[in-house]
Parts: sequence; C-alpha cells; structure tokens
Amino acid sequence: MDRGCVGHNSRVWQCHRQHRTEIRRQLRRCLECIALCETGLGRRPHRAPKLKAPAPKPVSRIPKEYTVRVFVTGATGFVGSAVVRELLGAGHEVLGLARTDAAAAAVTAAGAEPYRGDLTDLDSLRAGAAAADGVIHTAFVHDFTDFAENVRIDRRAVETLGAALASSDRPFVITSATGGFVPGEIATENSAPDPTAFNAERIATESVALAFAERGVRVAVVRLPIVYGEGDHGFLTQLIDIARAQGVSSYVGDGDSRWAAVHRLDAAHLYRLALEAAPAGARLHAVAEVGIAFRDIAEVIGRHAGVPTTSIPASAAVDHFGFAGLLIQRDSPVSSTATRESLGWEPIQPGLLADLEKGHYFDR
Repeated sequence: MDRGCVGHNSRVWQCHRQHRTEIRRQLRRCLECIALCETGLGRRPHRAPKLKAPAPKPVSRIPKEYTVRVFVTGATGFVGSAVVRELLGAGHEVLGLARTDAAAAAVTAAGAEPYRGDLTDLDSLRAGAAAADGVIHTAFVHDFTDFAENVRIDRRAVETLGAALASSDRPFVITSATGGFVPGEIATENSAPDPTAFNAERIATESVALAFAERGVRVAVVRLPIVYGEGDHGFLTQLIDIARAQGVSSYVGDGDSRWAAVHRLDAAHLYRLALEAAPAGARLHAVAEVGIAFRDIAEVIGRHAGVPTTSIPASAAVDHFGFAGLLIQRDSPVSSTATRESLGWEPIQPGLLADLEKGHYFDR
C-alpha cells in the first residue's frame, strides 16, 4: 500500500467495511434458508418459528491485506506504549510521536518508527496525521498544577489532528476520562457529564472531537478510568508514596467511594478495536471493573507498605492526599456493557486489587 496516498487509504477502509456488510447480508440470507428447511415447507406459515439471525461480532482484526499505518501520540507513555505494542502485535505499522531523543529511542526499541514532534507543535501533528492511515491520540500533559492549560493544549491538538483527517474516512481515536459523571450513579457510555466535575473541561473536548464525524472522520472516544499495571508511575504510586510518608494508609469516611479500573493491556486492546471497527461518533468505556471501594485499595496498600490502615474525615482529605483528596472522595462507578457488546471487547488481565497484591508496585 502507498502510505502517502490518502485517497487509496480511505478506499481501503471503505472496502473493508463494505466487505463486512456483504458478509452480514449473506449470513442473514443463509439463516433464513435454514429456518425454512427446518420448519418444513408443508407447514402453515403462521406456525413456522422465526429464527432471528444473531448479531454478528465486529471484526476484531483487520485482515493482513488491510494493515494500516497508525500515528500514535503519547507513544512512550504508560498507556500509549501498550497501544503501540498492541498495534504492532496485530500486524499494523506505527508512527510514534517523540518529543526527545530518549523518546525516539524508546519508540524505535519498541519496533515502531519515531516521528519527532510535540503536542504544542501543531505543524508536527498535521504532518504526522497526513503520513498515516489513522490516528490514536493518547498524549496528555499530566501536570495538575495547571490543569486548565493542559486541557487547552489537548483541545488544540484534537482540533489539529481532526482537521488533518477531514474528508478521508480515516479513523481518529482520542482519549478522555470516566471521572466526569454524576457521583453515585453507574455511568454508561450515554450518560451526561457532570458540569461540576473537576475534569469537566477535558470531557468537553469530546464534543470537539466528535464533531469531526460530520466532516468525514471516523472518530471515536475512549474513556479511561484508573489505569494500572507494571510500569505504572501514576496515581496508585502516589497513594503508596503518601502512605509511606504519612506512616498510614488512609481512606475517607467509610471508604465506600468506588473507582472504575482497567489494566493497561486491556485498555490497549480496546484502542485497537476502536481503530479497526468503531463507528463514527462512538463513545467507548475502557472499564474492566465497574467500581472498587477505595477502602479495599487502602487496605492492600497498607499491608504491603507495612503501615496501618485508618479512616480520616472528609475535611482532612486534601491536607492528607493533596489534590488527590478531591478524587478519592468521589464515588465514580462506570459500566462498559455497551462497549463490550459493540466491539466484542473482553478484559482478560488481573483486576486492580489482584495486581496490587503481586507486589511490583512496592518494589520501588
């Protein structure tokens, strides 16, 4: 395939989807014939049982002849590096955005092609998207001292990448979060965001991305909960560091606030399925566990860190945990039923508590 030919690449995706549609049409016809044969031609029509064709499973992997080149932002990050591994394992080619020499070396070591650029270098994003058959955007500046500015950077990147893909029918998968819904309710893919949530502005970027579905882009949103697994240097490691520094592993109140979670490798699998098969405008939840009580997390941390586990009042949460104190108190269960049914995604990695019990988080 000529990777530089956007029109050809677009036709490849269209051909693949048309091929699946024809297979489904033929399957329904075959099932109708089978139903007629099994019920007997001499029976009265109103007695013949109706045999409903089962909903066909989405194609979970593009055949080899449809292998594509994917531009991945955040290619060396905790989630992005797993996405690169997943794509390469499926036979795709990866062009990984790399800001530094070290990042470029890491992309090369992973088996992908590095592309020098940065989220704030919009020209590099345009060129990277133009050189690929699809884009997966996982990069985000995780500096909560200026969260609003980081959201603006992300939004400009989404606008730039989406515009570069316009009128091509190429896939564009962006990353969002599951923590922006009404507390206490099990959020679904169709739940309305909570405008008072701390990350409401980031959730609003979804609308910017999804608008490109009307401009000829097969855009999909993957919402991430807490992501865990080996190599994690994020939120869970911060909680462990706080427990060690404070000499106690704490939870707020009864500790019954719930967190949705997913292993990085399961999340990466969903990104690939979204690239290959998600319809334009899809909202997808990369959620393996609907909700884990924070008290259970604190107890595992306390046991492995060798410190007691105790409750603290809500008024002390921010003093104890810092910015994380706002997140810990929020009850945020999330469902992924619709995502699983639409793409056939099934998480297979150990759950969050089981992964904590392995001990690798405490070897630092």
